[in-house]
Amino acid sequence: MPDQFQQDPHKTAEFSDRDLLTAVGRQTRNLRRQKGLNISQLAAEAGISNGMLSKIENGQTAPSLHTLQALSQALSVPVTSLFKGFEETREAMHVKSGTGVEADRAGTRSGHQYSLLGNIAGASGVSVEPYLIHLTEASDVFPTFQHNGTEFLYMLQGRLEYRHGRTKYLLEPGDSLIFDADAPHGPEKMVQLPAQYLSIICYPEEN
Repeated sequence: MPDQFQQDPHKTAEFSDRDLLTAVGRQTRNLRRQKGLNISQLAAEAGISNGMLSKIENGQTAPSLHTLQALSQALSVPVTSLFKGFEETREAMHVKSGTGVEADRAGTRSGHQYSLLGNIAGASGVSVEPYLIHLTEASDVFPTFQHNGTEFLYMLQGRLEYRHGRTKYLLEPGDSLIFDADAPHGPEKMVQLPAQYLSIICYPEEN
């Protein structure tokens, strides 16, 4: 992986007590919702007040060990489950201006310059690939890209007539377009060049 794409996971040493309270609260809320319980029902099962449970879920108070045990029993999970996510690493990727890797994507046409700005796969199993795309007088029109996932475009410079399926959209600076990328799509007419837009592609990871 290129140096500029080195992932920088947050270190556990950077966590504070507030982060711990927030993590426990978020996990308690997630587990409660997974069980289909409302605040009143879980509070009653755990033997605490609705107000106390609300404060715990919002990271506003530090629950005692007794309360954590009561919540875990009411949720039918180990106490350690309430701390899930606190020390898990969360990946981030910082790419400095002008250091994106030039990439050839499937279907790339002449004159279409793709700069890959990173790639990250979250815990949800979804991969995200952001590209900065440059089009010039030498670029071919090619409205028949097709691939898995969802794509988001944000126009930065120039004007394009962009096709998705049977529909054409005039994209100008500040315009955005999000679509199912399995339909044929791509720039059909270069209205004003040079053109530049951000393309973010999200797709499920293959197992």
